This record gives sequence, C-alpha cells and structure tokens, in this order.
Amino acid sequence: MDVSIVVPLLNEEESLPELAAWIDKVGVAAQLSYEVIFVDDGSTDNSWKVIQHIAQSRKNVKAIRFRRNYGKSAALNEGFKIAEGEVVITMDADLQDSPEEIPELVQMIREQDFDMVSGWKKKRHDPIGKTVPSKFFNWTTRKISKIKLHDFNCGLKAYKNELIKNIEVHGEMHRYIPLIAKWAGYTKIGEKVVQHQERKFGHTKFGMSRFIKGFLDLLSITFVAKFGKRPMHLFGALGSIVFSFGFLIAGYLAYAKFFMAAYRMTERPLFYFGLLAMVIGVQLFLTGFLAELISLQSRDRQEYLYKEALNIQQENIQKK
Repeated sequence: MDVSIVVPLLNEEESLPELAAWIDKVGVAAQLSYEVIFVDDGSTDNSWKVIQHIAQSRKNVKAIRFRRNYGKSAALNEGFKIAEGEVVITMDADLQDSPEEIPELVQMIREQDFDMVSGWKKKRHDPIGKTVPSKFFNWTTRKISKIKLHDFNCGLKAYKNELIKNIEVHGEMHRYIPLIAKWAGYTKIGEKVVQHQERKFGHTKFGMSRFIKGFLDLLSITFVAKFGKRPMHLFGALGSIVFSFGFLIAGYLAYAKFFMAAYRMTERPLFYFGLLAMVIGVQLFLTGFLAELISLQSRDRQEYLYKEALNIQQENIQKK
C-alpha cells in the first residue's frame, strides 16, 4: 500500500463527508493505493455515525473510537499502530488541511528520501489570538530543538512508516513529533509550504490551556532527551553545587564563632539557610543516584530484549 492517511477528530460531523470525498478525488487522480484511518477522540456529536456510514461505502476506510476524549496525541498514536502504508500522512478533519498536498508530500518522502516532511501554513486564516501564541511557540521550539521548521504544530505531515513505528506519542507531544523523530535518529526532516483553508464548520479546539500544556511538554521532553540516560549529570551536579554552597556557609559561621565573635550559631538566620542548602544538596544527589540506577536497569532490559529479538530473527532466517 502506498499511503495511510491518519485523521484524528473531535466533533467534526459536518466536515467528514466532504473530507472523505476530497481525499478519494485526490487519491484516484494521483493513482495512489491508500487507506484512510479515522480516529474519533471521544466526539459527543454524530461524528462516529458519519464515520460508520463512510466506512460502509468504502473498503479502504478504518475507524477507531475512544469512549472519551484522550487528546490528539493519543489519537495519532493509535492510528500509527494500524497504519500499513509506505508513507503515512496526518491531517486534521476540519477541512483546513488540503488533501491536494498529499501527492507532493508522498513524492518528497519517496524521491527525496526525507524521513518526515512537515507542513508550513505560511498564510494562515486564523484569529490573532491563535496566530501570535503559535508564532512564539514555534520560535521557542525552533531555538531549543535546533530544527529549522516554521510550523511544528501543523497537522499536515508525512512520515516514513518506519519512523512512526519507532516512536510513541502521548500527552500533548504531537506538537513535537519532529523533535521526537530527531532524537530517535531520523534527522532528515523537510518542510513544505501548504495551503491553509478557512474553517468551514464548527469552531477551533485551540485555547490558552493547550498553549501552556504544550510549553510544559516541551520542557519535559527536552529534559528527558538530554538527561534521561544520564540523570546523575543533572541532579548530581546541582546537588553538589547546592551542598557546597551550604557547606561554605557553615564553614564561615564556624570560623566566625571561634575567631571573630562569640555567639550561638543557631541565632543567625544564615545558619538555617546553610543547613537547608546542605539538606537539599544531599537530596538532589541521592535523587540522581536512584534515577541513575533505574535508568541503568531500563537500559539493561532494553539491550536484553533487543538481543532476544535478534536471536529470534536469526532463528527464523535459518529455518527458512
């Protein structure tokens, strides 16, 4: 199969029939063998009934339904699991992403050998309350990730099937799939300017809470990527610095007591500040030590599973 098109959705009953027909039109014209995977993320309208109706008239439609809303990342992750196409396309169901972009995206993956291609909505039809936070978010992510993309959150993207089978998306991490892909070793990431259609039905699901959650997820994924395999480098270093600072305070107070003036060390607020710094330093160091042990066990288990998989693969080859 050439292409799998994964469409996560929430309350988009009005746009689904037109989207399905549009995808069929483009797929037939481009002579692609394709499947469409609709993932209903807990819709409360008639979206699921519409999807069922679409699936009855088309053999190349798959559908997944969540009983409640888990978020776009979870929907994409489940769609990725069952995607069979050589190239996997993701797009939103609100008709703001144009299926006309699919053939060129597929071509960029196949002929230019990109691991993934991200869409760039250069000209957007969104209110300023959405575009300004989006620009700030993209600038921040670009600076932290060192990935030269203009629109990390564009729903229209293309991937090699191998890539989406080797990553896991959760929380609000769908915004950072290019970053997750890069850290998984898929570094050839391209960008394509895509058309952004005005919203025809319904209303946007974007809100300030999603922006805040997205920023926190960026900090989380950056921390895990940099220190997930060496937590002692962070916690141990911070613990040593804080403890040393507290120890210096205690040393100064002891010197002052015996050589400068007679007083009770516990009467000085600086004493408690130094004591607190030493306690926090020890706790940070122990946190890093325990995290390092957990990380080591996790790596040992992954290596064991990897070796077992290789052994099974070799046995199967020998049997053939």
